[in-house]
Amino acid sequence: MSRKKVLILGAAGRDFHNFDVFFKRDAAYEVVGFTATQIPGIEERSYPAALSGELYPDGLPIFAEVDMERIVADHGVDVVVLAYSDLAHETVMHLASRAVGAGADFWMLGGASTMLRATKPVIAVCAVRTGCGKSQVSRHVAHLVRERGLKTVAIRHPMPYGDLVKQRVQRFATADDLTHHECTIEEREEYEAHINRGTVVYAGVLYSEILEQAQAEADVIIWDGGNNDLPFYKPDLWIVVADPLRAGHEMTYFPGEANFRAADCIVVNKVNTAGADAVALVEANARAANPGARVVRAFSEVRVADPTAIAGKRALVIEDGPTLTHGEMGYGAGKVAAEKYGAVVVDPRPFASGSIAELFVKYPHLGDIVPAMGYYPEQVQELEQTINGADCDVVMVATPFDLGRLLAVTKPLVRVGYEHRDAGEPSLTTVLREFLDRIGPS
Repeated sequence: MSRKKVLILGAAGRDFHNFDVFFKRDAAYEVVGFTATQIPGIEERSYPAALSGELYPDGLPIFAEVDMERIVADHGVDVVVLAYSDLAHETVMHLASRAVGAGADFWMLGGASTMLRATKPVIAVCAVRTGCGKSQVSRHVAHLVRERGLKTVAIRHPMPYGDLVKQRVQRFATADDLTHHECTIEEREEYEAHINRGTVVYAGVLYSEILEQAQAEADVIIWDGGNNDLPFYKPDLWIVVADPLRAGHEMTYFPGEANFRAADCIVVNKVNTAGADAVALVEANARAANPGARVVRAFSEVRVADPTAIAGKRALVIEDGPTLTHGEMGYGAGKVAAEKYGAVVVDPRPFASGSIAELFVKYPHLGDIVPAMGYYPEQVQELEQTINGADCDVVMVATPFDLGRLLAVTKPLVRVGYEHRDAGEPSLTTVLREFLDRIGPS
């Protein structure tokens, strides 16, 4: 019986995990390769033989997604598998139509096929879209676990944009580890805040091996999700963050809607800045789609150490990159802080350099906000040039890591912080404490 030929559509993350846990050892399938999109430059690599297993001694190619139809025809592909996240339902069906039109079946693997089981309790923090506020929720979860005297580690959704063999299993416990592993800006945004609070972070490529190491040193594992993807591990408590600033998206994006329907607890975030009608719509959708979930309200408390440093000043605002690009948000905590403390936001577009200038063309909704993008050294340099070239008094940095540690910025930097806050009862804190009561001491 011939092997079923498979092409995996991805973006250097979920695709590698699905291959590792579902396809790699199954001789019924022959994976012909991956495609790549969303992240610049990743389609120029290959998936190495050192990670691909006995059935794939030469490794696997990574193609550009735009060539899907040609790849299906050239390789006789039977099945195209979607394995990346934060896609509008319409986009998913265009991909499905392209695959079916080219003569292949179209698959999406769910949790039963891809979630690994841990020996320690797992709290998963996911979302319905990129930029809903997972990061501060994950930090809040870690704080409450430590408050109980339990040891926790955060396992972060993959971002392996460099040497995949070196990134097989990564452990981050200090700021020096970020430099050692040559982390991109996106990785630093997700890891540094955890590390500064004493939480060890794991990430990489092979999440089966990551789990073995992480559960050996933790009482509780936090799955710190990326984009709006599903967890890689079976959750014992599944928290999903929704965003009323994009009300309705919880029902129109994949796999965010799947998260929304599967959650044990839905956190309706940003209730202090969203309109009452938008909050009510998200809560009504939660009741209809997932009536068994606990629904709680929360917001991100935005603050700066010295408000006088920005009051009345002309400020260049730097925000979390994926929130603005994949997440399609027009602003984040930096813009909120600028309005709160009376800064005048400077338009960065006349000063944008190289790929940063191209982002303003590709994502016209960005307006007067700079996304902190740095997937490769040249882009980091272009971000630095954009900041230093801007005509402003101060730079407001609303990324979760210290941009000044990575860039040689010639202007005063003011960091914008934001943390989870409960907005009444029932609250996320109550849900978490009840869960910790049930699992008991380590």
